[in-house]
Order: sequence, then structure tokens, then C-alpha cells
Amino acid sequence: MLHKKLTQPKSIVIVGGSDNIHSPGGRVLKNLIDHKFNGDLFVVNPKKTLVQGLKSYQNISEIPEVDLAIIAISADYILETIKVLTAHKNTKGFIIYAAGFSEKNKEGAALEREIVSLIDKVGGSLLGPNNIGLINEHYTGVFTTPIPKLNKKGVDLFSGSGATAVFILEAAQSTGLTFSNVYSVGNSAQIGIEEVLAHFDETFNEKKSSKVKLLYIESIKNPSKFLKHTRSLIKKGCHIAAIKAGNSEAGNRAASSHTGAMAGADVFVEALFKKAGIIRCYGRNELIALGGILTQKIAKGKNIAIITHAGGPAVMLTDVLSKNGLIIPKLEGQYRETLLSELYDGSSVANPIDFLATGTAAQLETIIDYCETKFDNIDAMAVIFGSPGLSPVYDAYEVLNRKIKTCIKPIYAILPSVVNATNEIADFISKDNIAFSDEVLFGKALTKVYNAVKPEINNISSTIIDVNYIRKIIDVLPKGYIPTATANNLLKLVGINVVTQFEAKNKSELLKLAKSLPYPVVQKVIGPLHKSDVEGVILNVKNKEELIINFNKLMQIDEATSVIIQPMKKGTELFIGAKKENKYPHIIMCGLGGIFVEILKDVTIGMIPVSEKDSLHMITQLKAYPILKGIRGQKGIDIEAFSKIISKLSTLLEIAPEIAELDINPLLATSDEIVAVDVRIRIEK
Repeated sequence: MLHKKLTQPKSIVIVGGSDNIHSPGGRVLKNLIDHKFNGDLFVVNPKKTLVQGLKSYQNISEIPEVDLAIIAISADYILETIKVLTAHKNTKGFIIYAAGFSEKNKEGAALEREIVSLIDKVGGSLLGPNNIGLINEHYTGVFTTPIPKLNKKGVDLFSGSGATAVFILEAAQSTGLTFSNVYSVGNSAQIGIEEVLAHFDETFNEKKSSKVKLLYIESIKNPSKFLKHTRSLIKKGCHIAAIKAGNSEAGNRAASSHTGAMAGADVFVEALFKKAGIIRCYGRNELIALGGILTQKIAKGKNIAIITHAGGPAVMLTDVLSKNGLIIPKLEGQYRETLLSELYDGSSVANPIDFLATGTAAQLETIIDYCETKFDNIDAMAVIFGSPGLSPVYDAYEVLNRKIKTCIKPIYAILPSVVNATNEIADFISKDNIAFSDEVLFGKALTKVYNAVKPEINNISSTIIDVNYIRKIIDVLPKGYIPTATANNLLKLVGINVVTQFEAKNKSELLKLAKSLPYPVVQKVIGPLHKSDVEGVILNVKNKEELIINFNKLMQIDEATSVIIQPMKKGTELFIGAKKENKYPHIIMCGLGGIFVEILKDVTIGMIPVSEKDSLHMITQLKAYPILKGIRGQKGIDIEAFSKIISKLSTLLEIAPEIAELDINPLLATSDEIVAVDVRIRIEK
């Protein structure tokens, strides 16, 4: 947890405070004074005796004991300052603005570690370096502007980038979005996004804490900790929306499996967010729009009424909502006819409800009342109301203000006239309202909110598994790809059916097998990474003669060590893969198998632990799901068995975290059974 002297200091020293409000030390001091910090303020500036009306100390050693130090001096001078503060001033909270640390070079990284070590020894908390600070109800510890309107019902913003936090605060002003807390972590030398989330999770108060968290993340150093606290906050009733930047790779490294080829860095982020229940964003304005939606009432259903006096924006909003799973239901019956009679000729009440450019505030109020009380198939309203600049629209916006606050159903105000109705919009948001300016951006954000899946507790099936035996196998395996027989055995031990197979390293072993094989069979080369690329798979081998000819052919392939022989099976080819990277939990991928895996890339992803319910959701999200279920008279596969296999694989990965990559491709599936045909497992230790 963050030290109380960082979050709620009773005394603050600005090291490097100045009269120049265009410098970090000068601006943060002005911010603290202007926003009435209710505590003792000290300044250290060797060249001044008075700074912004406060006494200035020439040396850090001269100040009294102090809770929090905001350090606005060059990186070269910070270490000595930290030594004095930790050893003699009982300081436990630290904010360092300066750059020039781990983001610069090895020397900077070493200096950063030494500073963290000193602060750790006294049990203190450090925000930064290379950040803008924090804003909360107790103080405005940032050197930037604007300082947002603080509101306990506003959003919490946690950012890895100080500049991005500033840009979000700037853009949010025009929407009316308010903030409860703003934290920028910079280099995250001691406190990263994970630690901030942990603090807000552990101090969460149902009645007082903000229930909306917006994140801008550049690095996730501890995915497990991140997952733990985001899931916990969401289960407590919070909503979290996040941008994760820096997911592209500077080049594609050689992949040794189908899973490896598809599971880049961004796949792990996507799986982590889904597991937590985080709504993912890709830009600042989208994040702000989500914040604006999440701070308002959330509808019980997905039926939206679009109320407009402008046809084009309503059509565009209808398109984006409909394409992303929300419903714009047709309005019918007597209420529709009655409402239509109260509007001008030419109006439409089909939904969108278009009451024309000449529509009045009174008509807007009538339409909202009908959607609120008469039309049972409406769950929420999106109102688009701009201005051609002919007359003020204060009256219409006042209707929206009253109805947003009194209606049970959510009402979202899309006010696109940012020039013609500038003053009216400012008046609207001054009354604690949110104004969206772009209907398509709003629509995309709304669909993400309504389609978000909340995390659930995973109840993994309690199949009897010999964990100790599996661990004995894993413990003695060297790193790298394990023998095929061992890989098959691991699957069997967690209850996954594997096709019967035989292996021949030479002609003598082959001849011994040939007499009892259940023809037709399949022959596969062992050795090369991708069998199909080297023509290393031969199907429908009907007899001993073909078996010997094919064996000789396969053994001539480069890197061939042996040949696997399996009964010829038929069925739909499926794929399951797993991968572990860095500190992230394993991800599991599933989809159609064979060569279609990388060509179609129709796969879904889950992060372990994956329950049968989770795995069933993964399967139903595949584009190929209708094929798997059965289509046009063709029998489908055993969907339940497929989901159980995914869940069983999750159990194996939990028992054996050393598994770095795993491919089961294909599994052959019918309506009666699913059997693993080809398995590859790579171990890292």
C-alpha cells in the first residue's frame, strides 16, 4: 500500500521551488497554494529567501521534519537530497519529476536503484522519477495544468505517461468528465500501475471511492498482481477501461509452433484484459468517452432509442450500434401514433426518432417522456441535439439536464455543435453533465461498455489427476522440445484422449510393427519443426509395401530421426495451443486445426485458469462455431468435449508452468469423440 504520507501529507517541501511559475518547481508550488493545501508548505531554494510569499531554506538540512518531498531539481543532485530526507527528516513520501534515470542509460538506472533502496529502507513511497506527480482531494502535487475539477464521483486516472495524463485532462474538460484522483507513475521505479491499483483496491470504500478507473499503461511489470487487483476492483463494482501502448514488435522472431507464430506480445495483453474484465481502448478520446459513459447510469438491456433532430448523425450512430450488438428496436402501436401526432409533420417515430431541425425543446421533452414511461422495449436513450446557429439552444439542453437527473433510464447527450453552441454546452456540463461531441466515437464506446464481460470466479473441475507423477516427469525433462511419447503421456494424465501411435527409428523396428498395424494408417516424420512444410505427412497408407516405401522416403528428409505411425482417423480438424511469455500466466488458443490455423487465424484466446464455462465461451466466439455446431445437414462435433479438453489443458499448465509452448494440431473431432493426433510441447526452465 502507498504510504499515507504520500497520499495524505500534512507537510510538503518543494525542493527546487521558485518564483518562476513556468518551471516545474514554481508551477507545483503555485498549484498547491492556489488549490489551498491544508498543511505546512516548505521551499528549498539556495538562491532565495522568499519564494511565492513563503520562506525559502537555502539547504535541505535546514528544514523541519516533513511528510512529503516534491523534488524538482536536476537528477544529479537528487541522491544527496534523498539521503538527508530519509536519514534526518522522517520523510516517507517522495515525488521526483526529473528525467535522466533508467530511461536514459545504465548510469541513470543505477542511480534510480540507489534512490529506491534508500526509500525502501525507511518504508517510504516513491512516485516517479520522470513523472508529473499526483492530484487527489488532499493536494495538487503536479507541475502541470489544467488542474481538473475534482469530484468523488469522478474517474480515477492512472497513467504511465505524464504527458498523456495532461492531454487526457485537457480533452476531458470539454466533455464535463470530472476526476477523483490522478496518478502518473513515470519510470515506475518503485510504484507502478500495479501498486497504484493495489492501493486503491485495498483502500476501496463502497460509498466513497470512485467506481471508474481509466488507465494508460506503457508496461505491466507484474501481470499477476495487475490481474489480481483489477479483478478485485471490478468484482467490487468498479469499471476499468485501459489503453496499453507499446504492443507492436520491431520484427517477427522465428516461431517454432503455430501458437508461437500467432501469440505475440499484444495477444497476452488482450487475454489479460479479458481475464480481468477490463474494457480495452486504443486512443485518448475513446478512453474519455468510456469514462463519460461509465460515470452515468448503466441500462439494464441493450435496446437503445436514438432521438435526433439531425438525420445523418442518427444514421451513423444506428450503424455503429447495430453492427456491434446493440439493438435499435422499432417503435410500434398506439403510443407511437400518439407521439407522432405531437410532433411536426414529416417527423419519424420509427427509431431513430427524428423530430426535424425545427423540433423544439418541448417536443424533445415529450419524446423522452414516452421513451421513459410508454415504450417498454427501450432501455436507454441517445439524444443528438446540435444547432445551426440561428438561435440559442439553452432550453433544449435544460430539458436534457433535468431528464438525465430524473429518468430511471440512462440518457446520453450527444451535442455536436462545438462552435455554434459553445456557451450552451459549457452551461450544460457546468451542471455536472457529460456531453459527447461525436456520435460514432460515442457509439463505439457504448458498445464496448454493454458488451464487456465481467470476470467470474473460475471453478475448475476437480478431475482426479496425479499431480505428483506429472511433476516427476517435468522435473527430469531438459529444456527444449520433449519426446512425442512423453508429450502424449502428459495429455493422457490430465484426461485428454490421444490417438494410438507407434514409432520406428529404423527398418527393423518398422517390420516388427508392420504385421499388427490397423491399416489404413498415417506416417509422419519426426525431427523437422513443421512436417507439412517438408512433405513429412503421408495419409491413407493401405499395406506393408506402401509402409516400407514411405518410411524410406520420410527418413531421407533433413533432420528426420524417426517415423510415427498412427491409425487413419477422420473428423473435423481442431487446434489448441498454449504459450507462456515473460511473467504473464499462460494463454490458451483454440480454433480450426490443420493448415487453417495460420491462414484463417480464426482463434480465440483465454488466460489460465480456464474453466469449462470459460472454454465454452471461447468456442462460441469462433467464426467457425456454426460449422463446429453442425450446418446444412452435417453433424457437428462434441462441443462439450472440446470445452473440457481446453479446461484440462489449463490444469496441466497450472501443474507444469515450465511448459513454454504447446501445440495440439490437429485434434480430430466427430459428434462422438475428440482425439489428439499431433502434439508438440516445449519446456523452459
